[in-house]
Amino acid sequence: MNLNIIYEDNDILVVDKPSGIVVFNENKFINRSLIGYLIEKYPHLLAVGNYPRYGIVHRLDKETSGLILVAKSNKALYFFQKQFKTKSIVKKYVALVIGRLENEAGEIRTLIGRSPNDYRKQRVYLFGEPGYEGKREAITKYKVIKYFSEYTLVEIMPETGRKHQIRCHFAYINHPIAGDKLYGFKNQPLPEGLNRHFLHASYLKVKMLNEETKEFFSTLPQNLETIIKNLK
Repeated sequence: MNLNIIYEDNDILVVDKPSGIVVFNENKFINRSLIGYLIEKYPHLLAVGNYPRYGIVHRLDKETSGLILVAKSNKALYFFQKQFKTKSIVKKYVALVIGRLENEAGEIRTLIGRSPNDYRKQRVYLFGEPGYEGKREAITKYKVIKYFSEYTLVEIMPETGRKHQIRCHFAYINHPIAGDKLYGFKNQPLPEGLNRHFLHASYLKVKMLNEETKEFFSTLPQNLETIIKNLK
């Protein structure tokens, strides 16, 4: 598999992940995953971090495309993971959501935890409701890029990194990600030709080990660009 590595130095790789590939497998097989393909090219990644993540700094869902950081040493792994924990890395996504968002900019702030009704999903919990204890805060900011008749194109800036956070949050406000089979609603509209959920990690701003700040960009994949061009 030809992976698009958009940046590399002695400490880190920045990979533009395609849709349809898992970042790492939580079983004994690392092949057919992003880290598996990377280890074929960079065998020393087996010495970074722990199985099954190895040098993976953060994760994207299988169908989500876009930028992901991979550390090339344990020192770099700790350094970049610390930035995620302290929320000092800036992340931006582009998503197409169902319906027309009422506000052109907003913030979704809730607790998130595993759904008791479906182990594959996360669900929103509110302070004080049954089962909220121990759930983790999730904050998602967004602003509208463009309105269409049945959809809204949005830029999303998550301030926390909970599992499925963006997908869960937009389903919670009744505007699920277009094409999302897990969090989408029954009989919701689907853009013609869309065979994945429309979520792309488009931007990262991160401090490097030498204290320099770098920005990385990823444009929408061609299939998502085509979807946008065909919308009304």
